[in-house]
Amino acid sequence: MRVPTRTMVRAETRKPAVTAAVLGTAVLLAVAGCQSTPVPTTVPTAQSIAGQSPAGTVTLTEIFVGGTGVGKGVLAYQGKKYPFRLIGTAIGPGGLSRINAAGEVYKLNDIADFPGPYAQGTGPVGLETAGASDLWLENKAGVIMHLTGTSSGVTLSLGSDEILIKMAK
Repeated sequence: MRVPTRTMVRAETRKPAVTAAVLGTAVLLAVAGCQSTPVPTTVPTAQSIAGQSPAGTVTLTEIFVGGTGVGKGVLAYQGKKYPFRLIGTAIGPGGLSRINAAGEVYKLNDIADFPGPYAQGTGPVGLETAGASDLWLENKAGVIMHLTGTSSGVTLSLGSDEILIKMAK
């Protein structure tokens, strides 16, 4: 049996502090990123895309801790796949949940119009629990995503969410 040294004990006690510091920094960057970039003020609906064909499809996974979420996804557009990362905020105290979603992308004429902040404000105010998700998101370039999927966990929200999409390199 190996006896822990003083260095080993110090390293073990620092891990939670380092993890908390990294998570705290990520939360601050997420909130700053979503708040500093203008987001659309209108909320898209099925009427927003009436008569239009999807320009592409998207799949994504996002994990929320507190009021901030991080995730990744893939956009399929014009025969190519474009990976991306996302940071999101839920307006309210948040919670702990995971979202897996897929859907169509509309009004996308150029891949350069896809990244940026998206707003969704049609969700209910209150406690969101595990179940089916139906999200309508729009960015400042007019690109609309209609995502459906599943969520697990619990989040307290004021009914408004934002995500910031950055293309992966």
